[in-house]
Amino acid sequence: MKRVYTCFCTDMIHDGHLNIIREARKYGELIIGVLSDEAMVRFNRFPSVSFEERFRMVQQLEGISEVVVQKEIMYDHVIGELKPDYVIHGDNWKTGAMKAIRDNVEELLSAYGGQIIDVPYTYSEKVRHLDANMREKLSMPEYRRKRLKQLIGLCPIVKALEVHSGLTGLIAEKTIVAYQGELDQFDAMWISSLCDSTAKGKPDIELVDSTSRFRTIDDVMEVTTKPVIFDGDTGGLTEHFVYLVRSLERMGVSAVIIEDKTGLKKNSLFGTEVVQTQDTVEHFCEKIAAGKATQLTDEFMIIARIESLILEQGMEDALNRARAYVKAGADGIMIHSRKKDPEEIFQFCDLFRGENQETPLVVVPTSFHSVTEAELAEHGVNIVIYANQLTRSAFPAMEETARDILRYHRAEEVDARLMPIKNIISLIEEL
Repeated sequence: MKRVYTCFCTDMIHDGHLNIIREARKYGELIIGVLSDEAMVRFNRFPSVSFEERFRMVQQLEGISEVVVQKEIMYDHVIGELKPDYVIHGDNWKTGAMKAIRDNVEELLSAYGGQIIDVPYTYSEKVRHLDANMREKLSMPEYRRKRLKQLIGLCPIVKALEVHSGLTGLIAEKTIVAYQGELDQFDAMWISSLCDSTAKGKPDIELVDSTSRFRTIDDVMEVTTKPVIFDGDTGGLTEHFVYLVRSLERMGVSAVIIEDKTGLKKNSLFGTEVVQTQDTVEHFCEKIAAGKATQLTDEFMIIARIESLILEQGMEDALNRARAYVKAGADGIMIHSRKKDPEEIFQFCDLFRGENQETPLVVVPTSFHSVTEAELAEHGVNIVIYANQLTRSAFPAMEETARDILRYHRAEEVDARLMPIKNIISLIEEL
């Protein structure tokens, strides 16, 4: 009997999956792969149920010969082992980023004469409703809040992109790329104080109050499902920080990062060019401990950002602070540098990892932007934050468009470089 293979990456079985099973059985015995959690978060969405539950769910379906684990997005390993005569899939993988998966399967099957079966994708109100319910579940605070910690355990390195509005949140949520035979997407979102202030036309000096910044969080979280990391600046007074922690935790934010500086906030990339005062170790530890004592769940993370290298206080000062902050309860350490190369960061990470293998490390490669995620991961970094790239790319594009409209007194000259409005609207889903 011919062997037919398909892979499911879903938290629930709906009519579309059942239709694929019916079609597959016409061609031979059906083997179904269940995509691993690690692979799911790379291209689809974060699973809302455990892998074991998803595996059992597929095992209970009728008409299946075997259920296996597919550990990678691409099919190289599973096709190499099973040598199926047919691979069956919904025809939605013929376009967009998923086409890279189909191309991979087609190349593998052609080596021995296997074939692809494209089944018309099932579009129905019931399927749409189930998908919407799944997304809604993923967006709920109790599911979203714990996801950052889960991702740290699943991913070689967690990638967070700066967002400052619902629309930029959708970009971070939905952008998937196929590159060099792999699919990838962002894992989390960073709500930056700098970019939030800039979007409101305000200076980055903690002028925008928490109520306004919470509104940005609401705008982002209302239309997305990925975990949120919040830029908490200095955290303010300890008495205020505890309320910030409680509010963020309740909203479903996964982590807050606070920096060990005091006084009027100045952007770290100015370094010693402006007056910046680093907090005492004792006081900042008190602030961390107070925040940890306030939170109600084990899922929320308080991450301590160390400014010693920015302020040229030396490596030993940075390491001493890291040790103290972890002892005070910090769930992670962010180390920052304004050097153009990553060697200073690598040195800190290597020394820190020499004595602490568990505490997550966070890096923001704004000035040392040539470093790759793989290089950071080799030095023990768990989270990389692209902290302001969307804001910095949008501003020059909008300014150039405004100049050209003024220059030519019409919009024709700018139209060729503008995205059609219907493409933007297509990011926004209706209930």
